[in-house]
Amino acid sequence: MKILAYITNSWSDGPEYITQCPIQPGGRFRQKIIFSSEEGTLWWHAHSEWWRATVHGAIIIHPKKGTKYPFPLPHAEVPIIFGEWWKQDILAIYDETIFTGGAPNVSDAFTINGQPGVLYPCSKPDTFKLKVDHGKTYLLRLINSAVMDILFFAIAKHNVTVVGTDGSYTKPLDSSYVTISPGQTIDVLLKANQKSDHYYMAARAYSAAPGVAYDNTTTTAILEYNGNYTPSSSPSLPNLPYFNNTNASVSFTSSLRSLADKNHPVSVPINITKRLFFVISVNTFPCPNNSCAGPNGTRLATSVNNISFVNPYIDILQAYYGHINGVFGTNFPDFPPYLFNFTAEDLPLYLETPRHGTKVKILKYNTTVELVFQGTTLVGGNDHPMHLHGFSFYVVGMGLGNFDKDKDPLGYNLVDPPLMNTIDVPLDGWTAIRFTANNPGVWFMHCHFDRHMTWGMDMAFVVKNGKGRKAHILPPPPDMPPC
Repeated sequence: MKILAYITNSWSDGPEYITQCPIQPGGRFRQKIIFSSEEGTLWWHAHSEWWRATVHGAIIIHPKKGTKYPFPLPHAEVPIIFGEWWKQDILAIYDETIFTGGAPNVSDAFTINGQPGVLYPCSKPDTFKLKVDHGKTYLLRLINSAVMDILFFAIAKHNVTVVGTDGSYTKPLDSSYVTISPGQTIDVLLKANQKSDHYYMAARAYSAAPGVAYDNTTTTAILEYNGNYTPSSSPSLPNLPYFNNTNASVSFTSSLRSLADKNHPVSVPINITKRLFFVISVNTFPCPNNSCAGPNGTRLATSVNNISFVNPYIDILQAYYGHINGVFGTNFPDFPPYLFNFTAEDLPLYLETPRHGTKVKILKYNTTVELVFQGTTLVGGNDHPMHLHGFSFYVVGMGLGNFDKDKDPLGYNLVDPPLMNTIDVPLDGWTAIRFTANNPGVWFMHCHFDRHMTWGMDMAFVVKNGKGRKAHILPPPPDMPPC
């Protein structure tokens, strides 16, 4: 199980073969979660194969006693969990993807709080309804637990005000829609200030990658005002951005800002001691007799700096803590082996084939890191919602095209960048983050499209111990799952 938060106990982080081996059927493992400064909405989920499609839940962290929200107290708080649903068992989808080497079948529906909504006859009677009183304000805690898709979300004839993301408060941002990546949480305030009626809440996929199949369905819920009135016979759907509107996605995300006030200060690393440039790509491996289901008979893959991650036979944390040799390499590259026009339309085919590897990046305690993610157009390219375990990071920059190391840092936001743990790297674009490596342990980094994670868009950081007991990895608990 994985908690999407900055936890300080690597043994309880959860990803299989990174910090533990999978919990076996009938097995038990008690996880000790130590939060740091998070406040707002987080979530937990399974981190084995694609089980998180159904094994997940919300974590809500209220203000400490004696403190309050940095916005007026809402009338009520409501979790809104977006999901993804297949008619098949999710493990069967996973197994077929591994066996064929092709892309997985797209989902049959998205869900809001477990229901596809009124557009599906089987779900219409049980469609989620949010009942509100006119004039009241509601805190909606949005969680995208979808396995494969970034989502656009909106409420007909209502704007929302973003006030938090990934367990950290933001400056208020009024918007007619929200873009939310898988793995991400966003807190919004909804003012019930329209005519008393029924209004659709709706979400659908954002998918701009050319030639990539996606679930083109729309999930709905109903915003229902309390009171005596005759509702409209057919409520209108909200105006969601078009499915491939990259500008809408980037515009929303790049507008987020940390609250950055005296009660919620920011601590953006300024003096950087380690600069990393990670090229993240969709790739292919050749198959005998072109027998796989990927492009031209290949097997689909992904990579970070041309390394497609391979799970070891025991977890990396156990091997690192116990000084077990031969499980992982420590030479993960700071930069890609090839520099090329990453976002060109036609790239040489040899660039599509990465190397397999199980490599980590070693960081000294308190290293200040700047990491630039660069997307590519290899195999058509794609968005990549990147998630880093063990840390929240500041998103200091984002753009389309190739990152320019001389010009783009001049536009970094070092004053009030959002503090997040999951951030989209846009199609044919780049994203820059900064964090301080002050959490000793082994910490997974991966794309939160589960197919990309499975195909190899992963790596791990090992943060060495610092000085003092609190700067050391805790000893393993006695009930660690066996490998």
